[in-house]
Amino acid sequence: MPAATCCLPPSEQELYPEPQTFKVQPPAELADILEGYFRPGFFVGVCTVVMKMFACVQPRVAVFGQKDYQQQMILRRMVQQFALPIEIVAGETTRAENGLALSSRNGYLSESERAEAVHLSLALKAMATALKAGTTDIAALEAQAMKSLTARGWQPDYLVARRRSDLQLPAPGDALVVLGAAKIGATRLIDNLEV
Repeated sequence: MPAATCCLPPSEQELYPEPQTFKVQPPAELADILEGYFRPGFFVGVCTVVMKMFACVQPRVAVFGQKDYQQQMILRRMVQQFALPIEIVAGETTRAENGLALSSRNGYLSESERAEAVHLSLALKAMATALKAGTTDIAALEAQAMKSLTARGWQPDYLVARRRSDLQLPAPGDALVVLGAAKIGATRLIDNLEV
């Protein structure tokens, strides 16, 4: 192989010489909630592709953005389950000055939608503030957050508080994360904040 091409990434044909029938199936209790509920089968695809990438590249460290909180958790568990010698590192969410989580999806927003988009992170901040202040009625807090975004013209899928360790419903004393996914116009955005 010529030196100039030895370091090129493999082509799609090289990675998928035939249909990918072997798949990595993450556990339903983590993969079929939140994002997985609204995007059925999504995490099977993510895990399969990432496992294949890990087999090709064999990294010692892999960085995944914290904005995709659930995805990062699933991939971390996959690495543990398969005893892969890879450290999964969380890349901190980069935000605009107004608090909007930066994402390639923001490029699909109109100017007015981009100005409105910060309200997803503001709704999550309000939830986090209420939880830090001692709010215990999480269902009411989630319902209020959904109502406030809907009133602004959003189509929210979820705004929830979950246990950081496994994204299940929290119990008193659990470390929490608030997560949200909502559509503004035709663009679906996600964000989260650890409480």
